[in-house]
Amino acid sequence: MERHVEALLRKISYGAITIATFTLVMLMLQTPETCILENSPKSTKFPKSSCDSSHRQHLPLEKKNHRLWSSKSWKQQVTSYAHFFKHLQGKSLLFNHSKVLCVSAGAGHEVMAFNSIGVADVTGVELMDSLPLVSRADPHNLPFFDEAFDVAFTAHLAEALFPSRFVGEMERTVKIGGVCMVLMEECAGREIKQIVELFRTSRFVDAANVTVNGSNMTRTLMRRTRLPV
Repeated sequence: MERHVEALLRKISYGAITIATFTLVMLMLQTPETCILENSPKSTKFPKSSCDSSHRQHLPLEKKNHRLWSSKSWKQQVTSYAHFFKHLQGKSLLFNHSKVLCVSAGAGHEVMAFNSIGVADVTGVELMDSLPLVSRADPHNLPFFDEAFDVAFTAHLAEALFPSRFVGEMERTVKIGGVCMVLMEECAGREIKQIVELFRTSRFVDAANVTVNGSNMTRTLMRRTRLPV
């Protein structure tokens, strides 16, 4: 009885394989219907969908950036960050000659904001690059030497997969006496304490509620005081 069942299952398997092979061959041979006309020039790009035949102009990076950076939203965010960073200059925590690292810098608003207030040496990193402001790097494994920067800033600690590793890399790359700055959604004492406890080689400087990009945020400052044990 078992032999008959095995033989039947084998026949079904062979039949399924034959049907699948035939279907795959037919799909490969069939010409998909698209909106491209027969007389279209050879340079015509294949549309993203079968009903999309609109012409899409490929913009070079320089023009894309110009369009982005001249937008009202971009300018507002850069201006807001610049106003926020100027406060650090007033506290003598940031100088024009400071070497700054922006971790998880997104499209680069923070980088441009630092530049706009006279801080020229600014490095922005993110999982996806946004050249020329932001380069690609893993915030949990930064490709920089120890103590390479005077200031490290992030507004995206809450999104880190491994917060302690994220903060550890910020600390590692900041010089003794340098500053790590974290910007988070507005929080109180308990949440601030949790942020502070992530730092192993820095001491708490202060925390303050601020408004950045129209949102209520909390800024936490840490000063690096020693090397890891």
